[in-house]
Amino acid sequence: MRVCYFGTYERGYPRNSQVISCLRKAGVDVEEVHLSVWDDERSGWSAGPVQAARLAAAEARLLLRRPRDFDAFIVGYPGQFDLPAAHSAARGRPIVFNPLVSLADTLVADRGRFSAGSFAARTLERVDRHAFRAADVVVADTEAQARFFAELAGLDGVPVCFVGAEERLFELGWEAPDEFVALFVGKLIPLQGVDTILAAARLAPDIRFRIVGSGQLDGLLADPPPNVEHVPWIEYEQLPDAIRQAGCSLGIFGTSGKARRVIPNKAFQAIACGAPLITADTPAARELLSDEASALLVPAGDAEALAGAIRGLASDPELAGRIAAGGRAAYEGKASEAVLGEQWREIIERLL
Repeated sequence: MRVCYFGTYERGYPRNSQVISCLRKAGVDVEEVHLSVWDDERSGWSAGPVQAARLAAAEARLLLRRPRDFDAFIVGYPGQFDLPAAHSAARGRPIVFNPLVSLADTLVADRGRFSAGSFAARTLERVDRHAFRAADVVVADTEAQARFFAELAGLDGVPVCFVGAEERLFELGWEAPDEFVALFVGKLIPLQGVDTILAAARLAPDIRFRIVGSGQLDGLLADPPPNVEHVPWIEYEQLPDAIRQAGCSLGIFGTSGKARRVIPNKAFQAIACGAPLITADTPAARELLSDEASALLVPAGDAEALAGAIRGLASDPELAGRIAAGGRAAYEGKASEAVLGEQWREIIERLL
């Protein structure tokens, strides 16, 4: 089977690179037809005029592409604007859309870039619906997200493949460190709940925190508590070592609807490395994890509960080891590259 991974997708983003890696391990020949628009690793994709102009130019060039000898096409994240060009390139062959997120949900409900009900918000909703309906199948990353996509676009069934982790980098190796550090890695956007992490740090001044990332909410770290180290950026290839050397990894703690429907990259990366994970107790998290068995799940936005969970791991190496082992078992059973590769291959084979 030959598959074309097509569009302006963010090439280095784990959801895209992981799907390609999983398919190749499942014996699928994957070739990329890609034009760079969103590939600034630090800022990612945004709604600025410069990227809008780059996107328009890229879409015009993609419309001229005529890839041959492919059985199916996958449009990657973020790819809502790529579907017309994908249809032109596919010429009747099946198209799988791997959107990861709704543009309207991300830029309106989560990040607050546009007001709900505004012209921009309504336009983004129409873009989402049109893109989702234009594909032969849309794949979501959790069951909770699948239900949201289906309701948004009136779809009849949305298959699910977890995000997973790139096993060329994220592999076993965590051991309880001599000095406990609670590690958070991610873009500083509302979804992440960085305000909750900082509040927990103030409640646990005896625990060291390391926050790696930058973004929309940089101002929250203008004057951090003395036990918080802020590192604006580390290279992606350095993340596995950072995870394996920390006392625990922190997931997301935001209270938005989107935060309840997603499992972040960092969660899969932590459990792939065999590190203990603390994240918000959400419907999506429960699809993969069990509280006190494969992770510690705390109420979203609850700084006191988060501080208590971190203290629990810091003071009880046996608990930390048990959570770490349970998390790795959950990864191997539900989110490894072997598991996900077969799921992605089956989705495409059903279309064929």
